[in-house]
Amino acid sequence: MSNKHNNNNNIFNNRNSMDFDQVLEEIGEFGRYQKTNYLLICLPVMFAAANSLSYVFTAGTPAYRCLVPECDSVQGDSQNYELHPVWLVNATPGSFDKNGFFTPESCYRYQANKTLTIYTNTMPNECPKDLFRENITERCLQWVFDRDERTIVQEWNLTCKENAWKLAFVGTMHFAGLVVGTALSGYMADRFGRKLIFVICIIFMAVTGVAQGLSWDYKSFLIFAFLNAVGTSGVYPLAFIIGVEMVGPRKREMSSIVLNYFYAVGEAMVGLCAWFFHDWQLLQYVLSVPPIFFIVYYWMVPESVRWLIARNEKERAKKIIRKAAQINGKELSVALLANFESTDVENPANKNCKDHEKQICDKDCERDKHEIWVAVKEVFGSKTLTFRYTILLYIWAINAVVYYGLSLNSTNLSGNKYLNFALVCLIEIPGYTLAWVSLNKFGRRLSLSGSMLLCAITCVLGGYITRGTTWAIVCLFLIGKLGITSSFAVIYAYTAEMMPTIIRSGGVGVMSTFARFGAMLAPFVPILGNYYEALPLLLFGASSLSAGLLALLLPETFRKKLPDTVLEAKQLGKVKPQVELNTKADIH
Repeated sequence: MSNKHNNNNNIFNNRNSMDFDQVLEEIGEFGRYQKTNYLLICLPVMFAAANSLSYVFTAGTPAYRCLVPECDSVQGDSQNYELHPVWLVNATPGSFDKNGFFTPESCYRYQANKTLTIYTNTMPNECPKDLFRENITERCLQWVFDRDERTIVQEWNLTCKENAWKLAFVGTMHFAGLVVGTALSGYMADRFGRKLIFVICIIFMAVTGVAQGLSWDYKSFLIFAFLNAVGTSGVYPLAFIIGVEMVGPRKREMSSIVLNYFYAVGEAMVGLCAWFFHDWQLLQYVLSVPPIFFIVYYWMVPESVRWLIARNEKERAKKIIRKAAQINGKELSVALLANFESTDVENPANKNCKDHEKQICDKDCERDKHEIWVAVKEVFGSKTLTFRYTILLYIWAINAVVYYGLSLNSTNLSGNKYLNFALVCLIEIPGYTLAWVSLNKFGRRLSLSGSMLLCAITCVLGGYITRGTTWAIVCLFLIGKLGITSSFAVIYAYTAEMMPTIIRSGGVGVMSTFARFGAMLAPFVPILGNYYEALPLLLFGASSLSAGLLALLLPETFRKKLPDTVLEAKQLGKVKPQVELNTKADIH
């Protein structure tokens, strides 16, 4: 930049950006002040995770069967009808499992023999086989539901296969809200501050979550599910940014991993709460009301110092730094504090200078936009990069579909569906740990491919032994979820390391957004189990296998110089020697 004032200002801002790491070294990279605030921002993440998956149970399908008036009427109160009476095999078509348990068709029954109907009313608790015509079935008009579970299915009569898409569409609306909310919250946070938008997202999530519980029909439930996702989508990313920006360089990776641990615990909390509260409205209130109290974070959690420095609000930044040093028992040097002295005194000279700087910044922004557009055109003009990024897009989409699909499909496993769901969520903790270890031991390509192949093998095996022992099915399912979780953690770093600097942030954003669109399909995959029980797991396994094999075609980026230009990005993996780094690549 040619302007002297602008040069000085940029040097000062860049220096402050670098000096903030020096500040953290003086006050402690992860002292008592950071630990306290880090814990505070992790708590809302748990509820964001819970809200993001609550629809698994609020829009879940409880056990139900056809109401058979000829037989059920003798039991008196309709609220006390048995779900599995002994005579059910005589009245409805169905199948027996390996243990001899009869599972009736949910929406069809045998036609009653009208000439014998009166017989039933004289024989309490019996419903003989000759009362029905087994060769003729008819559609049910009323149902008997499991009294231990209440969801929107019986609330708005969303029964049978023709309504299955409506339940799956709740998940699709949720992911659509995530797409909108992620983009919106990111923009707003850069403009108005991390803390303010973080708190707004939490409160908006809480209010719309409560509104879901108050929904009066299916359409209103869909609208509030979408809005809830808009609020939820901003909580985790902003907590991640605030957490990373408040700790020193050597603690940043730790902060991101621990935040994921809290997210996994929040997901598991949904299953445990649904196990305790069998009513969809109560569950929604339990997960949505507590976050309302996080409004106190507006006064408790500090704004990101890095954002304040970028906004040239040095007085506010200095107050936060002084408080952090005091709580951590450290003392800041006078020279360092001098960097944060305010120089914002308004006078005509300063105003003219700032106006001039703004004009130059506007020109710089235009230049940056031009450079980004040139880089994008170069990427599309390169067969090598187009091929690589197409593979990455596919892997991102498969990751999203399988990751969320396994979570949703966990309720269809044998055994306690609430416990299965909680375990499938908690397995993410070792999954993130596996990614952390493998990234540094085996590199990016093998870590990504190996994680997806692990998921593929276990999903296929789980599909073929669907009718085997419960513990074997659950164990394979959990290992599959561990693999796809590890893959999801790896793909973020791997993608960033393959993108040239000027489009790195936008490139990762495009991949992530594409994955969100892919995730919209995940809620529909479990429906395939209605046609062939093993089909969802086999589909997850096959798609993971294809993505894992394609990952082997990508270049290794571990300990390679981050590509600054499109040319350097194309050279990754070429025979031409790359610049090796002596230390682990650090992506922020």
